[in-house]
Amino acid sequence: MEFLQDAPRLPHPFHQDRLLKALIAQRVPPARRAALEADLIALGDYACMAYERRLASTPGEPVLTQWGPWGERIDRIELTQAWREGPELTTRHAVLAAGHDAEAGAHGRLEQFMRVYLYHLASEFYTCPLAMTDGAATALKAAGNKDIIARALPHFLSRESDRFWLSGQWMTETAGGSDVARTGTVARRDEQGQWRLYGRKWFTSAVVGEAALALARPEGAGEGTGGLALFYVETKDAQGRWRDLSIDRLKNKLGTRELPTAEIHLDGLPAEPVAGLDHGVRRVAPMLNVTRTWNAVCATASMARCLALASDYARRRQAFGRPLIEQPLHARTLADMQAEFEGAFALTFHVAELLGQVEHHTASPAQTQLLRLLTPLAKLWTGKLSVAIASETLECFGGAGYIEDTGLPQLLRDAQVYAIWEGTTNVLSLDTLRALSASSLDPLNEEIERLLPHHDDRTAAEAVRSALDRARAFIDDCGNDAARLQAGARGLAITLARCMAAALLAARASESPDARRPALALRCFLAHGLDRLTDIDTDTLALLD
Repeated sequence: MEFLQDAPRLPHPFHQDRLLKALIAQRVPPARRAALEADLIALGDYACMAYERRLASTPGEPVLTQWGPWGERIDRIELTQAWREGPELTTRHAVLAAGHDAEAGAHGRLEQFMRVYLYHLASEFYTCPLAMTDGAATALKAAGNKDIIARALPHFLSRESDRFWLSGQWMTETAGGSDVARTGTVARRDEQGQWRLYGRKWFTSAVVGEAALALARPEGAGEGTGGLALFYVETKDAQGRWRDLSIDRLKNKLGTRELPTAEIHLDGLPAEPVAGLDHGVRRVAPMLNVTRTWNAVCATASMARCLALASDYARRRQAFGRPLIEQPLHARTLADMQAEFEGAFALTFHVAELLGQVEHHTASPAQTQLLRLLTPLAKLWTGKLSVAIASETLECFGGAGYIEDTGLPQLLRDAQVYAIWEGTTNVLSLDTLRALSASSLDPLNEEIERLLPHHDDRTAAEAVRSALDRARAFIDDCGNDAARLQAGARGLAITLARCMAAALLAARASESPDARRPALALRCFLAHGLDRLTDIDTDTLALLD
């Protein structure tokens, strides 16, 4: 009989996740664990079902129908099954609402992002508009517009699917990209005093949302970011029809294809200023810690999926007379990937926990500064790492990793988005420099010294301190040479992220009742090195001439 290879099976994402269970035991109050774990088990069950469904059917994509049968413009978008299931899953298991749960307090963010971690891959990136909605709720709270808060937040944070709304984030335009000062959308008042938006948004994630926050320049306002205002819009009327906007097309993207990303025209869409008619970018800032943390959690979830499948397959696939897991080089490859993932997991959920503490005013000033620095570090490093691990995962499957109907190539295509959404690696590296200019390395150094064990693994402590010393020396050597500092900003940022991750792994190895496995993960992580500093003489940039 012809040989048939066993396909990889997805282990239950909650029951089989040692890191997640350890995190719950260490960081979640006992009184809150039962409800949290019930949601995590249910989301893990859904993830297993969604994985099997994906393999058993042709992957779907959203479909835009712009015109009705009698010539009317309808712009109807048909969503995939996972997206149709999204509101029910989200509200039933508090995937979004948990982060704003007053009863949970500072623990709410950590509990929320555990749910996101398990739901993300199964959701087919429905988590993208959830992140935007979470960011919108955060920005509205910070702005203090009571009327908009009263109208929008009960929908954004609802635990009932029929009341739940998604919010988009309409910032990106053809001319602008990261340079939002070039925003061309204009806000004008009509004869009744109603603000209306006119312009074209080039990239609107999950356009199907019922609301959005949009940047626009009030007519007559000054140039630059200072002249932009942040507006709140509701996209549909009482009958469910679009309100003065049209969908030009859905984006044909490399990955995240189930996510309905669109180009839209605004032709007088009613809007309300969130807070004043200027400094709109500043009004957006409160959401950045939130949406970037979502990005890091989702990137980490993708790494977890890659490792789960690659490890399971290594136990099923026989090569040269024994399973792949018993082949030393293949086992070492998986171990290296696992160690990098565990560092990413530790850093990501440390940021999630810190976010909750800062939002609930239980953090010190130094911790608030630390969050400002760690958020871009976690986002940029996990974004790049997820692509590397997804690529290595495909190699672990050989030729099968390159075949579409195995579902494996989608892991790599989707992973590429994490380094682009919410700021590219270079944009976030420059953001890291701004955070350092405000607070220096002191908060990071203090946190790392708090975490490093003082009795067991001196090698780890020495490696982290040595890399931090190199980073500090690089910053000092650059002095006022901004071009040299910027040229090395990416290497500096990744070095700092890896130092923090190593310190967190060291603390876990020190605290764990069974320290052997965490110690092995730390040793393997350190073998990859912490220092990624690259001091490029700016004269070498002439190479591009």
